[in-house]
Amino acid sequence: MATIISDAFSSRDRAVLRAVAAGRCELSAELGGLLVDGMSCCDQFVGVRLTTAGLIAAAGSGPGPARLTASGQALLDAA
Repeated sequence: MATIISDAFSSRDRAVLRAVAAGRCELSAELGGLLVDGMSCCDQFVGVRLTTAGLIAAAGSGPGPARLTASGQALLDAA
């Protein structure tokens, strides 16, 4: 497992990770689109950033509920 440097992620990134952990987020059909409480996230790049970093993923194949990966959970635990 790769080492995650928590300083590389903003407080907004960590807030989104907490929202994902609480079951409040979905990855949309749009590339990297992230919905929080059914609304588009104000940071249009956060979904791509966290997915590319391996911190979140779709719960199934395709769009749907977002879930934390083991790396995403580790980052939250370290914060």
